[in-house]
Amino acid sequence: MWRAAGSRPARLTPGDFLQAAMMRTSRTIAAALAAALVSSGAWASCANPNALGTSRVVAVNPRVTPAVGGADYGVRLPLNRGEVVLTFDDGPNAATTPVILRALAQECVHATFFMVGRQAQAFPQTARQVAAAGHTVGTHSQTHPLGYLHGERATREIDAGIASVTRALGRSPAPFFRFPGLYRTREAELYLRRRGIMVWSVDVDSYDWKHNNTSVMLQSAVSRLAARGGGILLMHDVKQRTAMVLPKLLAMLKARGLRVVHVVPGGALHPGMIAAAQQKLQRAAGHPLRPIVVTDNAPDQPLHAGRRGLASNSFEAIFRASIRR
Repeated sequence: MWRAAGSRPARLTPGDFLQAAMMRTSRTIAAALAAALVSSGAWASCANPNALGTSRVVAVNPRVTPAVGGADYGVRLPLNRGEVVLTFDDGPNAATTPVILRALAQECVHATFFMVGRQAQAFPQTARQVAAAGHTVGTHSQTHPLGYLHGERATREIDAGIASVTRALGRSPAPFFRFPGLYRTREAELYLRRRGIMVWSVDVDSYDWKHNNTSVMLQSAVSRLAARGGGILLMHDVKQRTAMVLPKLLAMLKARGLRVVHVVPGGALHPGMIAAAQQKLQRAAGHPLRPIVVTDNAPDQPLHAGRRGLASNSFEAIFRASIRR
């Protein structure tokens, strides 16, 4: 950083380093990756002339941006005002995920799916349909435990989830992870950071998991997105009503002038990590788990209850750890 001769150097915060690093890398990576996708035919022309469409592709490097999401980290993706990232948790589900995919395809938009390992084991064909449609696939633990994970249980949930999704897809997922229920812990965050996996929180929760009025839910989600100028929207592709109302949500985004951005990784999981995760999954194979079947009649689950404070300032801790490396 330039400074006048004899002046004292300005004190830089982790945010300063992050912003500078993102400016240096994200533009180059995004441009190269977008060009590669176009040349490979992955972004075919949209058949719907009135579609919302994917406005652009943004590539993020987990080594540069180890955590993102305003709800927990106060860190935003490199989005312009009015840009929205659609994310879906807890799938895949053979009954609802294909409906989600059709709605997204109709509007020619791409999303990020955080898959649960046992769901991918149960519905591997649906998992592959998500990837084949060009969406980004991250992971969301193996069994979706709603609570704080520590020690060996945390690493087992993370690694086994990655291994299960890898098996279902036939390739490694994106190095993106979201904690079930956003129940994050500092030790799990640092574990993910050491392995180059980006932790995703959210900017706006759609609350599609709650027993609320669907119209109110849609209006609230879109209004909050518009008020904050866009961001990461949390939804669930195992929820039947989400699948049913997604076309309306996309139409509302378009009407408010909001644009959908597709986020892709600027890096990939190391093959050695996948191999280690596969071994852990094999050791746990003697304890099969049934897939989650979520219905709109299921009782509400405390998505955010009591989780704040446990890992306060954890992004700063993660960032300092990355600087030391």
